[in-house]
Amino acid sequence: MGAEKSITITLPATAAGQRLDKALAEAVPLFSRERLKTLVQAGRLSGAAGVIWDPATKMKGGEALTLDVPEARPSDTQAQDIPLTIVHEDDHLLVVDKPAGLVVHPAAGNLDGTMVNALLHHCAGRLSGIGGVARPGIVHRIDKDTSGLLVVAKTDRAHEGLAAQFARHDVERRYTAVVAGIPAPPAGRIEGNLARSSSNRQKMAIVRAGQGKHAITHYRTVAAFSGAAQVECRLETGRTHQIRVHMASIGHGLLGDAVYGRTPGKLAPILADLGFARQALHAATLGFVHPVTQEKLSFESALPADMMALIARLDGAQEGTK
Repeated sequence: MGAEKSITITLPATAAGQRLDKALAEAVPLFSRERLKTLVQAGRLSGAAGVIWDPATKMKGGEALTLDVPEARPSDTQAQDIPLTIVHEDDHLLVVDKPAGLVVHPAAGNLDGTMVNALLHHCAGRLSGIGGVARPGIVHRIDKDTSGLLVVAKTDRAHEGLAAQFARHDVERRYTAVVAGIPAPPAGRIEGNLARSSSNRQKMAIVRAGQGKHAITHYRTVAAFSGAAQVECRLETGRTHQIRVHMASIGHGLLGDAVYGRTPGKLAPILADLGFARQALHAATLGFVHPVTQEKLSFESALPADMMALIARLDGAQEGTK
């Protein structure tokens, strides 16, 4: 099984009454809840009374636990020479400016041609293995049809430090979006827990308090057009499809978003003429503390050509109505 590492965990008092796997996921943000559940079921977690096998065990809070993590198995994912735009790289991490259309990691239907395939080639296999074999080096991700910045860990030390910052919501993430309608008020805070939709497992939905994952998005209107607006969205949390669902929930879905958005009839010809067929969302700013050097880093990504063309056309249509 290879070399192992042991992680000592002390659950907080607030874990009282929680399932073990949920409490672990909050205490050890480095791993997904599913990964932790698998490790528990494999007998790799122990407490004062010995090995704990059941991830549904209710916690009392304050438990001292030891998690034995096996060395990551070699990935079956093949390295592929796919061009990447790298805006920063050092011995521990790199920041990639991802184009729209590029899938971040292999999954059913996208087994190759992904960013992970490209990273394995670029880094000659030197990516962190903490996440197991499915997503080497991937600390967070953005949707296939969203463009912009994301950070990748080369070493386990970097992965641990970055994962902790994401869990504490200490990472600065600002997105540029183009939405239907003009938000009123022009700036605000959207709070709504997110979980898989009960009617469509491919979609996320806002659920009532106590369910799903807590999610908060801050938005402000940057420019208003006729029937649309450019907004900046700042993530306080980072959940799957968060901006897309939250903006749609206040009646301002992203233009081009076939899943959550609804393009107003008068704007549809503009998108069709431009061939704009993705959600108008770009990860423009990424800031974090380097997990090894402790240097504060911040990166900016210019809007890609397709979103610049969309905004220019909307602005031109606005001028034409004056």
